[in-house]
Amino acid sequence: MHMLRRLLCSALVLGFAGSALAAPGPQAAPKEGVQYQVLPQKQETQAGKAVEVTEFFAYYCPHCDAFEPKLAEWIKKQGNNIVFKRVHVPAGPRVVPQQRLFYTLEAMGLLEQYHQKAFAAIHQGRMRFADDNEVIEWAAKSGIDRARFTDTYRSMGVSGKLRHASAMMEAYRVDHWPFVAIDGRFVTSPSMANQGGSDAQTEAEQQEVALGVMDALVAKARADKK
Repeated sequence: MHMLRRLLCSALVLGFAGSALAAPGPQAAPKEGVQYQVLPQKQETQAGKAVEVTEFFAYYCPHCDAFEPKLAEWIKKQGNNIVFKRVHVPAGPRVVPQQRLFYTLEAMGLLEQYHQKAFAAIHQGRMRFADDNEVIEWAAKSGIDRARFTDTYRSMGVSGKLRHASAMMEAYRVDHWPFVAIDGRFVTSPSMANQGGSDAQTEAEQQEVALGVMDALVAKARADKK
């Protein structure tokens, strides 16, 4: 299932160049090695007493787009229990403009306002965001100051974020997306969470199972901090 999800997203990258039996929930604890994995080495986090949660995603990925609304609701429900971060994964040269878009919005403090709009531009508006000019034009037409956006987009700071994303992807052993890391120790995803007995059929049902697994892992991480 991991590879299928990864291949589906990877196929879209190539396209840029051309044109509840045992479902984990409140009553069932997720199983290590099945619905989630424990990293061999804990990664450093900076969330203090809260639990750091990091999503690895890509704007072009339809599964990330589908997951985003439910994930946004989940983040709000967690409140101060978590510190949430996103990492836009690298996936070849033609995805670099999308990475730069994400990290530019983040640097400008505009991510909350424009994150979902960027998804919509690709998946509903049929934009490719496969070159710098297209991204800059979209930002300007969306009401963002062109000069400020362009300067930030081409800045060393954003270039550094791209390098950091590659290092994060390797450290967390990300091989498909969306992919979620919790407390620098646990990793799961909608595809991973639905292994080992889940009867979820639709993608939306699989996402709900994954969010239940994430609830359990956040609770476990919080308990370990006490």
